[in-house]
Amino acid sequence: MALTLYVDTARWRAHQQMVIQQFPGIVPVCKGNGYGFGHERLAEEAARIGADVLAVGTTYEAARMKDYFSGDLLVLTPFRRGEEPVPLPDRVIRSVSSVDGVYGLVNARVVIEVMSSMKRHGVTEEDLPKLHAAIENVRLEGFAIHLPLDRTDGIDAVEEVIGWMDRLRAARLPLHTMFVSHLKADELARLQQQFPQTRFRARIGTRLWLGDHESTEYRGAVLDVTRVAKGERFGYRQQKAASDGFLVVVAGGTSHGVGLEAPKALHGVMPRAKGVARAGLATVNRNLSPFVWAGKQRWFAEPPHMQVSILFVPGDVTAPQVGDELVAHLRHTTTQFDRLFDR
Repeated sequence: MALTLYVDTARWRAHQQMVIQQFPGIVPVCKGNGYGFGHERLAEEAARIGADVLAVGTTYEAARMKDYFSGDLLVLTPFRRGEEPVPLPDRVIRSVSSVDGVYGLVNARVVIEVMSSMKRHGVTEEDLPKLHAAIENVRLEGFAIHLPLDRTDGIDAVEEVIGWMDRLRAARLPLHTMFVSHLKADELARLQQQFPQTRFRARIGTRLWLGDHESTEYRGAVLDVTRVAKGERFGYRQQKAASDGFLVVVAGGTSHGVGLEAPKALHGVMPRAKGVARAGLATVNRNLSPFVWAGKQRWFAEPPHMQVSILFVPGDVTAPQVGDELVAHLRHTTTQFDRLFDR
C-alpha cells in the first residue's frame, strides 16, 4: 500500500512539447526533489526532449545528476569561496554572482548572474568595470538574470532585462548568451528580436514539469478503517472522537511531505480571512488533510504520522474500504512518493 503519483504520460509530454516550442533553446530545471518526479526521471525526460543543458540547484545535485544526464549541468546556486569542494566533471557550469567569485573559479566554465529586482544575489552595475580582468581566466558561458514572479509596481520584465543588456553592452562585456528566468514566451521573443546577436535561453522548471495540473495526481491507499463512537479515545494522544464516525488510515505521512506546507504570500482580503480561519481551527486541533473522500477534503483525526495519516470520516458518510485510493492535493515540490505509475 503506497502513496502513488499517477502520471498521464502522453498528456504530460504533450505539455512539455508545447513549452519547448514556446521557448527555443530552453534549459530545463531539475532541483530540490525533482519537482516531485525525482532527479532520475527528469534527467531522462530532459534527454528525451534533446536538452543540451540541464540546470540543477546545487553542486551536490550536480554530483548525483552527472550519472543520469550526459549533457552540460548548470549549477544555479552561486559559487562562494570556502564552499565544500565537490568533485565535478568539466561539463558542469558554475553560476557566480560576484567579482571575487569569478576570480575564485580559474579555468572553470561560468555564468555570471546580475542583480535583478529580486535583490537576491548578482553583480551590480558598479562591478561591471572589474569584470574585464576577472573573466580573462574563466570560460564565460554567458550572463544570467533571475526575475521576480510578481510585479506589483508595474515595472516591465522586458525593460528590466533591456536595462541590463544596455549596461553590459556599454561595459563592452560579451553578450553572446543571456540566461533568463520567469519571462513569458512573447517577452522572450521581444528580447530576441531586439538583440538578434544574443541567444536568450529560458531556464524553466515549474512551467515545464508542472504546468498541466490535470496530467498528474497523487493517491494514497487506504490501509485500515475502524469505526469509533462519540467520546471514544484513539490515536497517539488519546483524543476523544467528537462524533460517531470512522478512522481511516491512509498511506502518506510526514516523510512523504503530508502535513507540511510552505509559507504563502497572501494578497487580498479573502485569502487573508481564510488564512486566519485555518489558523483558528488549528488551535483547537482541527486541521484539514489533503485527502479527498466522497467529494470533500477530510479532516485529520490527529497530526499525520511518519508514513500514514489518520482521517476522520463522519458516520453519515459511507466509509472507504481497505485498498481504495484517496486523491490527495499535495504540492509536488514538497512531496516524496512511494511509487510513480505511468498511465
